[in-house]
Amino acid sequence: MQNKEFSKYIHLIGWIGTFTACCMYFFYIPQIWDNLHGHVAQPWQPAAAMVNCTIWVWYGAKVKDWPVAVANAPGIVFGFVAFVTAL
Repeated sequence: MQNKEFSKYIHLIGWIGTFTACCMYFFYIPQIWDNLHGHVAQPWQPAAAMVNCTIWVWYGAKVKDWPVAVANAPGIVFGFVAFVTAL
């Protein structure tokens, strides 16, 4: 594989990973919904995800690795909301 082709391939893989990571965090919506309707789940996993995602967004922004930053940004928001609604 040529260097330019490899670079395009890696770039595509990064954005596919970004999409799947965002999907993973969007799946907090049912947990948040259940929390708000009295079926409260434990808060620690979303709290850990929120902290982890904050670190990865910070890292991705610092090194300008935008797929990493974008992929983890929803985890901050949805992790925080899932954590707060579980309390």
